[in-house]
Amino acid sequence: MKSLLNIASTTNSSKVLGPGNRFVIWVQGCPFNCHKCIAKDWIPFQKANLIEIEVLAENIVSQDKISGITISGGEPLMQAGRLSKLLDSVSKKKKLNTIVFTGFSMKELIWKEAHELLERVDVLITGRYHHRKNDNKGLRGSWNQEIHFLTDEFRGQEEYFFTKKRDIEFSIINDATSLIGIPSKDFKW
Repeated sequence: MKSLLNIASTTNSSKVLGPGNRFVIWVQGCPFNCHKCIAKDWIPFQKANLIEIEVLAENIVSQDKISGITISGGEPLMQAGRLSKLLDSVSKKKKLNTIVFTGFSMKELIWKEAHELLERVDVLITGRYHHRKNDNKGLRGSWNQEIHFLTDEFRGQEEYFFTKKRDIEFSIINDATSLIGIPSKDFKW
């Protein structure tokens, strides 16, 4: 049986969710329902776009100008085992760094599949989004969220993650407009 990921959306190229040009994956389903979540449509645990892991891996490695992968959601750790398989498949064909956003705290990541995924991640951004703690700084939604450098991949670029000016991009796919990035606290969509 083929292994499927439940994906809310992807984009082949983004420069606002990590250093360099990145392939971005947003998974479907999140248990947290944070107040003023930017991705409300991706909270329900429902079928969105079921994609075979190998098909998605081939799409990622076929992108010539990317340096990394960013995974967000929804909640990526709810599909940790399948995302580990995806990253393994990609790494056999292309060296790309990986950034993952999760609403879980590091202390909550106690199950086997979560640890397996973390072994394949360079930077993990943890913690629930709190709108009142959004300080408009860095590559995180609110200042309570923690940035964990799990490898040396981004050594020397820590300032980017903590103090970078926020940027957003817009993508139009099939007549639908998507916002990519971490908007400022007062952004109106």
